[in-house]
Formats: sequence, structure tokens, C-alpha cells
Amino acid sequence: MNNRQQTRIGDWNVYLIGFSGGGKSAIGRRLSRRLRRQHLDMDDEIAARAGRPIPEIFREEGEPGFRARERGLLEEISGRSRLIVSTGGGVPLDPDNRAAMARSGVMVCLEAKPDFLFSRLKRHLGNESKGQVRPLLEGEDPKKRIEALKEYRQRFYATADWTVHTDDLTTDEVVREVLRGVRYGQRRFERKRRAAATFPPMGTIGREAESPYCRDMGASFVVETPGGRYPVFVGWGNLSELGQRMRNLGLSDKAALVADAGVFDIHGEKALASLTSVGFEASAYSVPSGERSKSGDALTKIYDWMVEQRLERGSAVVALGGGVAGDLAGYAAATFLRGIPLVHAPTSLLAMTDSAIGGKVAINHPRAKNLIGAFYQPKLVLSDVETLGTLPARELASGWAETIKHGMIMEPDLLDVLERDIDRVLTLDPEMTTEIVKRSSGLKGKVVGGDEKEAGWRMILNFGHTIGHALEAATEYGELLHGEAVSIGMMGAARLSQRHAGLGEEAGGRLSALLKGFGLPTSMPQLDPERLIEAMFLDKKVRGKAIRWVLLEDVGRPVIRDDIPMESVREVLAGLAAADNT
Repeated sequence: MNNRQQTRIGDWNVYLIGFSGGGKSAIGRRLSRRLRRQHLDMDDEIAARAGRPIPEIFREEGEPGFRARERGLLEEISGRSRLIVSTGGGVPLDPDNRAAMARSGVMVCLEAKPDFLFSRLKRHLGNESKGQVRPLLEGEDPKKRIEALKEYRQRFYATADWTVHTDDLTTDEVVREVLRGVRYGQRRFERKRRAAATFPPMGTIGREAESPYCRDMGASFVVETPGGRYPVFVGWGNLSELGQRMRNLGLSDKAALVADAGVFDIHGEKALASLTSVGFEASAYSVPSGERSKSGDALTKIYDWMVEQRLERGSAVVALGGGVAGDLAGYAAATFLRGIPLVHAPTSLLAMTDSAIGGKVAINHPRAKNLIGAFYQPKLVLSDVETLGTLPARELASGWAETIKHGMIMEPDLLDVLERDIDRVLTLDPEMTTEIVKRSSGLKGKVVGGDEKEAGWRMILNFGHTIGHALEAATEYGELLHGEAVSIGMMGAARLSQRHAGLGEEAGGRLSALLKGFGLPTSMPQLDPERLIEAMFLDKKVRGKAIRWVLLEDVGRPVIRDDIPMESVREVLAGLAAADNT
């Protein structure tokens, strides 16, 4: 390889991860020669430093002692550069290890089927120099032991930047695929560097959202809740990675794609091709566009189709589209066979930054939005920001409401970026839009991780939603898009905040200007206020017959109140219905 090619792959380390027997050592040595870089096999290095083979370390220090040696060595390695590192099979299980690899290099997983791994590992029985495989093969059925361990570890291997399925590849072919992964990782580093130069430092909540969840790099962040732990991938043009990302997580049976009809016409074939290319038996079902599809009738038809497809508990439902497809397909996945795996592939801004993150799935009741639903976490969320370019202008504008909301309740710096670079944002500049979507959805992921079932802090995400949901129900889900209703609802909540929570006029004016700048409404249709109030009392946020309002003391300082006088609410609703709501 010439000097120009070496420079193009950067100075960071290359970490080969994956189950024992997958060829990490052999491929590492081949890459070392190809790239003219030092190769370091972590197991060999640990044994050399300890002066005894791995089995003795396990016997004398136990697995905790061995893992501590791994962690210390990897921390040392992460301070160096231009290394090819063959890691032990258990290295990615430790979050500190994943963090060290993510900040200093590119992770490439060498994946293989259990049968292939077993055949490779059998050769090392009794070989003390490669004794790390001995614990895996102990017991009466070492093959089942390998299968069980691999199934458990798969979620950690899935955090790699790139995965190579090595079963049917020659060594040269594996090396070529690894190099593709390294160059892919380079683009991630470049995007991260450009984003750091573009955005101001994140505030406290945003920084927390980035830190613990972005340790599993390869994913943009990871949402961790009691109900499930799952990676979120945000990228430009990454819909083609959908099938591979699912395989990396251990999903490999049937894939049932449920899509918005309009979205399927544009992106359906690409999504199906991604699934079938990695071995999924994939089929598709489309639902009419619009909120009215979130109904019991539509749900029953999906159940009928799922029965016809003979879906089993290992089958996965893939929701392709906006919030309607995600909610409807998600509720079907949560309830069919008492729950089968769910994957979100959102194609609307609203879904990417809000509804696909957090595990809320539901259908509407004629008298209230999302009244029938469940908390059901997905296995994976993959957001292809490039798909936003195919949205109608009104729907795209609607999506910015949730991003503006996230800025108002959590992250003033995000508002600064939206105001300063509004032209780049509105024209969907790839780097700018991808970073904003990543940041906004990461904020949502942080809140969800701290309060999965809306018992406390997650309530702040309902800023603007009390009035917004009432507007949607009162107009029978046909006049306003969700983001438009939330936009009007935020203006109502801001006015209540000025009356009862101390929000300044300047902050209220800033919100109004932002919403208008992104083409969102700040006044509502002429509706009977009592009809809206009735819908509010049917909302899920009502407790003890009192409406819980999310208000703002200031930008980034939300407060939950249940003592707002209804007369004040009526006055604010009357103001929102005025012709000019400035």
C-alpha cells in the first residue's frame, strides 16, 4: 500500500473485536503487514507481561483479575496510535473498554456462525498458548456453551463501526472488508471533528446524553432503560445499513416491514433490499398516510397480515415511516404473540427526534390521542436523515416543532444553532441537519433513560402537548399535523408560563420567532374552548382530575404544575384563537 493510501485511513488504531475463533489474530497480522503498522494481540500481550499463560491467570486471579488486566492494557493502548489491535472475545463487554476504543480508533467486528467458530476452537483444545478458549469449551456440550455466550455478547459486538461476516470469505476478502470498515470509521471521525467546530459546547443535559450513551460508538448513542437497551444510529444515507445493523444485534429470522404507504413508494424497495441482502425473509404491509390510520380497524388488519405471514416470536417488525407508522407497527409488535422484536426506521423529522425514541406505542381513541397503548422498547432505531429530503414541505416544517421544544426545555445552545444557521437547516445541509437530529434525539434518549414510563422527569417532554393533543382530537386528527398542534400548544404553554411560572416576555418572543421562522403556526383555528378543555381532561397526563402542565420558569428550566386556574387556561385559548398571535 502506498503512502497516500496509508494517510487516507488516518492515524487512529484499528480494533478487531468478535467472538474467539473468528480470526482476529490472523487478520490482525495480515493487516499489520498490509498497512505497515504494529500489530498487538491483547491475549498474547497479557500472557507475556504476566509470565504465564491465560489459563493460569484465570485459575489464580479468576475472571475479574483477568478482565482488570484487559482493561488496564486497553487504557494504555488507547493512548497510542497507528496500532492494529486483536482484542479478546470479552473485551467489548466492559463499557470502559468500549469507551477507550471509541475515542482512539475504529472498531471492526469479525462475525461468524457458531458452527464455524466451534470448528475453529476445537483445534485449540489443550493448547496452552491459546488457552483463552479453554473456558469456552469446558462442559459436556461446548457447542451449546459457545452459542449461549455468543448470543449474550452479540449486543456488545453490534456496537462496532463495521461488521464483516467471515464464514464464506477468504482471508484476502476479509482484509478488504475490514479496510472498507476502517475508511467508513474515518468518515465518522471527520464528521465528529466538523461538528465540534460547528456547535457550541452542549449544556449539562446534552453533555450527559452524549457521554454515557455514546461510549458504544458505531451507534450515535444508546438508550438504556429498565425495559430495554438499544442503539440509535443517525446518519446520512444509512438506510441501506438497516439489515446489517439488525443482523449485528442477533436478529435473523423473518422481517415484517410495516410502512406508511407514501413512504413505502419512495423508500420501501431500498429497505427491503437491505433486509433480503443479509438473509432476512422480508415482506411488507403499507398503511394509508395520516393520523387516522392509528385506529383499531387498521391494527386488526395488521394482525391479520402478520398471521398470514406466519410470524413467530423471533420475527421482527420494522416500522418504516413517520410517527403514525411507528406507533401503529410498534403497538402491533408489542401485542402480537405477547411481544416480538421491534425496529424503528423513521423517515420523518418528528419520528427521528421524538416518537421513535422512548418506547411509546399506541393507537388513537376517537375522543383522545394515544389513549390505547403501551411502553415497548425497540431493539434498534436507524434514522436516515437523507430521507427528510423527500418529505412534503409542510410535514418537514412540522417536525422542527419537537427539536425547538427540546431546545426550550433542555438545551438553549440548540436554540442558538437553530437561530444562527436557520438557512442551512431549512435547506437540509447534510452535516448540519445530521448533527441537529443526532443532538435532538440524543436529548430525548437521555430523558427516556432516566424515566422510562413517565413517572417523573419524562413529563417535561410534554411541553406544548396538553393543548396540542387536545387540538388534534378536537379537529378529528385531520386538520393539523402533530408538530403544528404542538407548535400552537407551546405558544399556549409559554403564555401560561408568563402568567404563572415567571417566564420572561423575551423568552416567549424568542419561541414565537423560532416557530414562525420554521414555518410553524402560532395561533389556532376558531374552536370552542370548552371542547378543547374536555379533551384535555381525557389526556393521559391528568392526575386526580387535575391537568399537569409543563411550564417554563426560563429557557431550559421546566416545571410541572397542577394548580393552573381553568379561567387562565380559557383566556390563553381565546388568545391563541386570535387572528394575529404575535
